[in-house]
Amino acid sequence: MADKLSLENLPDLLTVKEVAEVLRVSPLTIKRWGKRGKLPAIRINSRGDRRYKKEAVLWLLGITQKTPSGESASSSY
Repeated sequence: MADKLSLENLPDLLTVKEVAEVLRVSPLTIKRWGKRGKLPAIRINSRGDRRYKKEAVLWLLGITQKTPSGESASSSY
């Protein structure tokens, strides 16, 4: 992996390994967070590989990203 991931060039869907690299935790931790609902995974293909939305990863980092549709712009006060 020659190109290091940065917050500026994250893809819309990230792999377990990519999320672990960005959050600086183990890939196993990412999978555990998915099971607990802390970081919901999207399952793709017949093997059930996990992908994670960029918005969810940024939310975990405390970075809120504005979405054009406003789907995750709601906050609870």
